[in-house]
Amino acid sequence: MPEQRVLVTGGGGYLGLRLANMLQRDGANVTLFDLREPIEKAAADIKFIKGDITNYEDVEDACTGMDCVYHIASYGMSGREQLNRKLIEAVNVGGTKNVIKACCRQSVHRLVYTSTFNVVFGGQKIEFGDESLPYLPLHKHPDYYSMTKSIAEMEILKANGTVVEGGGTLHTCALRPAGIYGPGEQRHLPRIVSYIEQGLFAVVYGEPDSLVEFVHVDNLATAHVLAGRALQDNKQHVAAGQAYFISDGKPVNNFEFFRPLVEGLGYTYPTVRVPVSLVYFFAFLTEMVHYVVGRFYNFQPLLTRTEVYKTGVTHYFNLGKAKRELGYEPAAYDLSEVVQWFKDRGHGRAKGQSAKSKWTRLLVDAALVLMAVLLVMSFLPSAL
Repeated sequence: MPEQRVLVTGGGGYLGLRLANMLQRDGANVTLFDLREPIEKAAADIKFIKGDITNYEDVEDACTGMDCVYHIASYGMSGREQLNRKLIEAVNVGGTKNVIKACCRQSVHRLVYTSTFNVVFGGQKIEFGDESLPYLPLHKHPDYYSMTKSIAEMEILKANGTVVEGGGTLHTCALRPAGIYGPGEQRHLPRIVSYIEQGLFAVVYGEPDSLVEFVHVDNLATAHVLAGRALQDNKQHVAAGQAYFISDGKPVNNFEFFRPLVEGLGYTYPTVRVPVSLVYFFAFLTEMVHYVVGRFYNFQPLLTRTEVYKTGVTHYFNLGKAKRELGYEPAAYDLSEVVQWFKDRGHGRAKGQSAKSKWTRLLVDAALVLMAVLLVMSFLPSAL
C-alpha cells in the first residue's frame, strides 16, 4: 500500500500531537494543522501548517493532497472557555463544515471526527449506554460546547457517502471519548492540581457509588488509528457513517479516580461530601457572575454546571461496538505516570510543609454555607 498522507486538525494540541506521532510510527506522512505551534516538539518528518479552522481557505489548503483527515480541533470543553459561545460555534460548527467542504473539494476519502460522550449525555444517569442511544435534544444540553459538538457530529455522519470531486466517496465516522488523561495533558489536569495545591479540593460531591469513565491519551490515539483503517477499502468501510464510544472501559467514581494524584503529591484526600445539587447551584451562580463581569475580568470559574454533571452523575458506556468493528482493546493505565510528570516539574507538597489550605478551607466552608442559604432562599418564594 502506498504511503498514506494524513492531516490532523488541532494537531498542535495534546491528543493531536500524540496521534500524529503514532500515525508517523505506523508509516503515514503526517501534517499537523493548528492555530498554535505544537505544545511539544514533533518528530522531524512531521509537517506543521499554521492556520485557522474557521477560515475556509486555510482548511482547504491544508487538506490538499490528503488521503485521510483526523478532525480533532475544537473549542470550549472546560472552564471559562465554556462561556465563550461565539467562538465555540465558530470553531466547532463552522470549522467542522469547513473540513467537510474541503474534503469534498480536495478528494479526501476518509474523515475521522473526534466527538464526545456529551452528544447523548446532559446530566441524566446512563449505565452501559451504547450507540443506539438518541442524541440529547439540543435544547437540553447544559452547555454550548456539548450542543455544538452534537451538531458537528451530525454534520460529519450526514456527510458520509458524499461524492467528492474527481470521483469516489467520502467515508466518515465519529469517536466519542471519555475525559482524557495522561502525562502532559494540558486542559484538565493542571487545573485540578492547582486546586489541590490551593486547598480548593476540600470536598467531594455526589453519591459514593456514582461512576464515570476516563480514557488514556494513548488508548484514544489508538482508537483514531483504528477508525482511520476501518474506513479503508480493504476493511469494506465498516466504520462508515458510524459513531463509537471510546474509554478505558473501567467505570470509576470521579473523585476516587483522582485519589492517587492527590495523595501521590502529598496532600490529604477530602472526606467531606456534599450534594450534587448544592455544587450545581454554586456553579450556576459562578456562571452568572462571569456573564456579568467576564468582559472586564475573565476569571476562571471553579466549576461550570456541565463539569458538575460530568463529574458527579453516573454515565458510562459499552465498548462492544468499538471492539467488534474497530478492533479496539484498551490497554491498562493508571495515574502513576501523571503523578511523576507533575513531580518532575516541581509539584508536590514537601514533607512537613503546612498546606496553603487552612484559610482557603475556611473560605470554602463559608462559601458552602452561603450556597446552602442561597439554595434554601431560592425555594422560599415558591413555598410561600
